[in-house]
Amino acid sequence: MNLSPYLEFATETAYLAGRLTLGYFQAGTHPDFKPDDSPVTVADRLAEELIRQRIEAAYPAHAIYGEEFGVKAPLGADMRWFIDPIDGTKAFMRGVPLYGVLIGLEVEGIPAVGAAYFPALDEMLYGATGLGAWWNGRRAHVSTQTDLSRAYVSTTDLGGFHKAGKTAAWERLAAACYYRAGWSDAYGYLLAATGRIEVMIDPLMAPWDCGPFPPILAEAGGYFGDWQGNVSLFSGEGLATSQALLPQVLALLG
Repeated sequence: MNLSPYLEFATETAYLAGRLTLGYFQAGTHPDFKPDDSPVTVADRLAEELIRQRIEAAYPAHAIYGEEFGVKAPLGADMRWFIDPIDGTKAFMRGVPLYGVLIGLEVEGIPAVGAAYFPALDEMLYGATGLGAWWNGRRAHVSTQTDLSRAYVSTTDLGGFHKAGKTAAWERLAAACYYRAGWSDAYGYLLAATGRIEVMIDPLMAPWDCGPFPPILAEAGGYFGDWQGNVSLFSGEGLATSQALLPQVLALLG
């Protein structure tokens, strides 16, 4: 299958949705809170509406999984889009520029296309199976570091490890690495894909939180998936690292 049109579509759509969100960024936008206590803003909703409208117009037979407006699954659809209109709403509502617009496409159950746009930084990370991984037009590649004791590791919210019952795993990994950073959300996966950190990990993750990352990390020479070494959007957790460090990281998490 020629994935180029889908990659171009995902990248353009992420960009347009991201530019829309900038009109509400650092503008006193107040959130509502969903039943799970996660925030949502008018920018989240409008960005997802824009993305859905573009998908429905271009690919009406495709399924859509979105954070704010749920699932649209036409009978027999073997192409599924995953949308997070603002990954990092907590950062967005505090004026922190690390939030991103995430769009991923799964083809017959396999993640194949991804675009992640960070509007406040104007950084676009995108890729597709067989087409490479790209960061603002340059090839993206994971770190070449092979010594975990010199690795940088990042996560989004340390409280998530306690909530998921995975604190001990985090502590083992953190102790093995050189430096531990936060304020990540999706931006941490961009950092891993571009070699600026070696490990990005989250203990809790929905499919739309990670839709773009399996093909992007794979094309960048790395890995995105669960903590057992399986590439998946539905594992409820996320891990990105290089192929060189993957066995060491998995051993610490097991």
